[in-house]
Amino acid sequence: MKLLSIILGLLLIIAFVSAQDSTEETFAARPTYPCGSNSCDYGHVCRTHGNECGCVPHNKCEVTLKFKFIGSWVDGSCGKTYTQYDVIIQNGLNRNIKDIYIGSDYTLRLRDHNSIWNIVRLPNGVLTLPSYQQSINAGASYTFGFIIEGTQRPNLRILAVTFF
Repeated sequence: MKLLSIILGLLLIIAFVSAQDSTEETFAARPTYPCGSNSCDYGHVCRTHGNECGCVPHNKCEVTLKFKFIGSWVDGSCGKTYTQYDVIIQNGLNRNIKDIYIGSDYTLRLRDHNSIWNIVRLPNGVLTLPSYQQSINAGASYTFGFIIEGTQRPNLRILAVTFF
């Protein structure tokens, strides 16, 4: 019994490490993101103000995404588990955000096309502000939400931000 517990523990660790590596590979495999006449590599954000744009590391970007778990449930009619999240876009800069583009991967498995709100999902899967949300003010935040199939928190990252 003790041996079985050790083996199961090791398998769990291997699965966790593999999932972490898979997440990094998924984003790393994506093409670079255009930024003016250049492109930003994985781990960077295209930051544009006026006619100036440049790539900055994610950890140096003044705009962040914060996930808020709302809840999970099992649909009795189909037996599938669904999870609701809110995502808060926080503008930590002293300028208003005009546009923001957020990348996703296979982990953003929406329950259906109506299971995402306060954000627009473009045909290429990139998320951006809806037309009724003209900007995110300096120091303010904006919240969007979605319901996904499963419980794994989706991988989202900021690709580009344009400031006024």
